[in-house]
Amino acid sequence: MSQTTPATGAVARQQAIYSAGMSGSRPTVPIDYAALEAAAEKAMSEEGYAYIAGGAGRESTMAANRRAFERWRIVPRMLRDVATRDTSVELFGRRLASPFLLCPIGVLEMAHAEADIAVARAAAARGVPMLFSNQASRSMEDCTAAMQQLQADAPRWFQLYWSKSDALVESLVARAEACGCEALVVTLDTTLLGWRSRDLDLAHLPFLLGQGIAQYTSDPVFRASLSAVPDDGPRPKINTRTLRNVIAAARHYPGSSLRALTSGQALAAVRQFIATYSRPNITWADLAWLRQRTKLPIVLKGVLDGDDARLAVEHGIDGLIVSNHGGRQVDGARASLDALPEIVAAAPQLPVILDSGIRGGADVFKALALGARAVGIGRPYAYGLAIDGEAGVGQVLDNLAADFELTMALAGCRDIDAIRSGTTRLVRDDDVAG
Repeated sequence: MSQTTPATGAVARQQAIYSAGMSGSRPTVPIDYAALEAAAEKAMSEEGYAYIAGGAGRESTMAANRRAFERWRIVPRMLRDVATRDTSVELFGRRLASPFLLCPIGVLEMAHAEADIAVARAAAARGVPMLFSNQASRSMEDCTAAMQQLQADAPRWFQLYWSKSDALVESLVARAEACGCEALVVTLDTTLLGWRSRDLDLAHLPFLLGQGIAQYTSDPVFRASLSAVPDDGPRPKINTRTLRNVIAAARHYPGSSLRALTSGQALAAVRQFIATYSRPNITWADLAWLRQRTKLPIVLKGVLDGDDARLAVEHGIDGLIVSNHGGRQVDGARASLDALPEIVAAAPQLPVILDSGIRGGADVFKALALGARAVGIGRPYAYGLAIDGEAGVGQVLDNLAADFELTMALAGCRDIDAIRSGTTRLVRDDDVAG
């Protein structure tokens, strides 16, 4: 297991890289985003890269996310004392060193064998909140244990996909509370799986191989339901590839792979997951049911409309994540950054987090200047994971923290309040194609 020591400030991070360069060493994880993605693609299987990098349809929403950031330009202010800088921010009573968190990404075993565990260690070492994915490759209990080895109170949240099984939802929420999660993030935009062209072209869905369902196979309610799973649905043609995939599913099931294979539990788990994964008829009225079952702050992820933000306030929601799921659900959807000012204006009393499209420190700055309390990071850390495991995630986080701190200072802001109060302006560049 490789580890990196968290950087202690932007200047220290720069100096460490340049100093290593004097002896011919370059960063193992590229700093330029295009190079980072290219290196990750080389490190991953074709299917793994397609799953993480791909978006819905023609992937126009992914492109819109980037155009939205480019339309805003920073107007730096001069002769401001930025000798000391504070990048910390408060979320739900927790003071965080940097204004970002790690968004949930499923099936991280497709990027690296240590999957969520490597991410958990890197996040804990830096005090960055990790949102445990509902579609994780490792259970939330295992990730919590890994985090606590480094920092007993390492910040962690849990992402909830609302299953068709209320009993399973209750169990997942109770486990999240027992793991010390500090918020419950209900993902609203994935009640059905989007039309993801890259995955479809490869005819590859990792869940059918038993990947990305560790939160389910580690859950007592889910496992108790397997005896009643109907053996129906479409059947693949039986050949050697089919048999290899069935064996792969058994290997991903907890305990003895042979027992999981011969008992049929592994395939039953896959069928039950597909049958109960998400509930498309969830409505605003259901949130009261969830509120009765948890004391955790409830954050809604996937809000892109001001009216939905106002409804969230009316229903007692504690926070919002403005997100289009990184462009993975609705092709042609609104860019998250374009929606941000409207959401902030509609729910000024709630902490609003922005995700989808963050690629560097300037993006973080722009999101905060437009009203976000913090931002979510997705693909960049997954690419770092693919390249160098825990150390790769750590390098991505250290680079982002340094990039943001320097951007903040060079724009004339010494802390987050200065960004959010408008000390430094943003102007629109309408020459950027919308």
